[in-house]
Amino acid sequence: MLGRMFGPGREYNFTRPNEKGEYEIAEGISSTVFRTVLDYYKTGVIHCPDGISIPDLRDTCDYLCINFDFNTIKCQDLSALLHELSNDGAHNQFDGYLEELILPIMVGSAKKGERECHIVVLTDEDIVDWDEDYPPPMGEEYSQILYSSKLYRFFKYIENRDVAKTVLKERGLKNIRIGIEGYPTYKEKVKRRPGGRSEVIYNYVQRPFIQMSWEKEEGKSRHVDFQCVRSKSLTNLIMDEDVAEDQVIPYPPQVDELDRLNAPLSQMDPSDLPD
Repeated sequence: MLGRMFGPGREYNFTRPNEKGEYEIAEGISSTVFRTVLDYYKTGVIHCPDGISIPDLRDTCDYLCINFDFNTIKCQDLSALLHELSNDGAHNQFDGYLEELILPIMVGSAKKGERECHIVVLTDEDIVDWDEDYPPPMGEEYSQILYSSKLYRFFKYIENRDVAKTVLKERGLKNIRIGIEGYPTYKEKVKRRPGGRSEVIYNYVQRPFIQMSWEKEEGKSRHVDFQCVRSKSLTNLIMDEDVAEDQVIPYPPQVDELDRLNAPLSQMDPSDLPD
């Protein structure tokens, strides 16, 4: 990329010099990081000195189209280097999981008219055995179950969950939540409470979940439009079945307290007369 920017074609206008004859390669790339990257054009390897931010070096390599891997980058901070490489691997791995495992479940929900999906990731060894007479009380029946031990292991790391959120956002999904929650697998026992009420106790396991939405008019769906609609509900409640709907039922007039106090004594109710 750097060679094309300063090549004879000069098709990239953003490499024009400023009034001092200087070239701005990219906003945000420090001179220290750029000086480190110049080693690549001499030796094919970037030796990262102490004090250089690996994420900043990664952004610079991405901008200049330099391959960022262990063959290209040599640094003392292996943890930071491996973290960036793990992000690359997690991004590619989740792309495959999304197409192979998650998208078919989302399509199934969409065909039912749903516009959001809640998926619980269980291991291949997990067994869900709910009692039909005593189902779990938390509404888990609306969750989709995905049996995949490899995806379960993938979501074990919080960094991988962050990468998965980034991938889902890149694919246009909204309201993304990825975390760990308890999920009921089988009934352990049923307790009898005073009064004959039964309380079921289930065994819960901590498993990852994914929740996302593809709703376009999300704000309108959450909005309740309170319109003034004429209703006969009050009239029907006090009407007898034999009374027609169009019959007018007289209501006693409402009298304000000030009107009662200011009224002549002859028009006042005996109970309102002063002692």
